[in-house]
Amino acid sequence: MRRLTVSAALLALALPAGMADACGLELVLAMDVSRSVINSEFDLQMGGLATAFRDPAVVEAIAWTDGGIMATVTQWSGAQSQIQSVPWTHLATPEDAERFARMIETQDRAFFAAFTAIGEALAHAASLTASNPLRCARRVIDVSGDGASNRGRLPRPLAEALAAQGITINALVIEGAKDDPVAFYMRQVVRGPGAFLEAADGFEDYARAIREKLLREIRPQIASTQ
Repeated sequence: MRRLTVSAALLALALPAGMADACGLELVLAMDVSRSVINSEFDLQMGGLATAFRDPAVVEAIAWTDGGIMATVTQWSGAQSQIQSVPWTHLATPEDAERFARMIETQDRAFFAAFTAIGEALAHAASLTASNPLRCARRVIDVSGDGASNRGRLPRPLAEALAAQGITINALVIEGAKDDPVAFYMRQVVRGPGAFLEAADGFEDYARAIREKLLREIRPQIASTQ
């Protein structure tokens, strides 16, 4: 297991006078469905993510978050291939987490044979902020992927612009490709307050890695080793 941290900056955004946060965390879960991801690996990603939202420690972390969290799932691939596959959902109780887990595990795969455009995935994920009905204290884009970009714009300029707005971009990199994507994600993607990278040892390790990652994202002040 590898975990790399880039910044220990402030974890909360400054609010304009008179405005209050309605939730503790806005979380966009951006999932790689490019052509390097076969259907069984897609199932491992979505099944692992659903399982993580049923995990008692994750459910407890959500419950302890002031105002709960707002979460959504996107699927991304090539330059023109991004979709919000699970809508914004407010999570505060075990029942909320279970409902979200069911939506994750029953969604259809949107793309099958497209390239890898991480910059466009970031742009799409960031655009969803405008449709979130609640204002949240922290904003996180959680990008899962198994390879470097090969189409579209490079993610780094956009990642740095989003970080300047207080958005954190974390990565879950699935290792196993001949050219290890960890270095690419650290150079080009991971940015913002408290940003970090979690590595999974192949798709079979995805469930473990995403659980660790969610715990650290939801409750960044505690160690995610429980």
